[in-house]
Amino acid sequence: MKCSFCGEQIPPGTGLIFVKKDGRMVYFDKKKCEKNMLKLRRNPTHIKWSKYYKKE
Repeated sequence: MKCSFCGEQIPPGTGLIFVKKDGRMVYFDKKKCEKNMLKLRRNPTHIKWSKYYKKE
């Protein structure tokens, strides 16, 4: 399973699953990723430390 924000692999038995109102599940490996996506509403393609980062 991969983190929905940064794309890192999540070891078994760790991480966090967040279920959105529409039923989609979002996986996080650390609190940093959860805060950036849910609270700060950042796009992972604009964050340099994310594997989904795209240079513009």
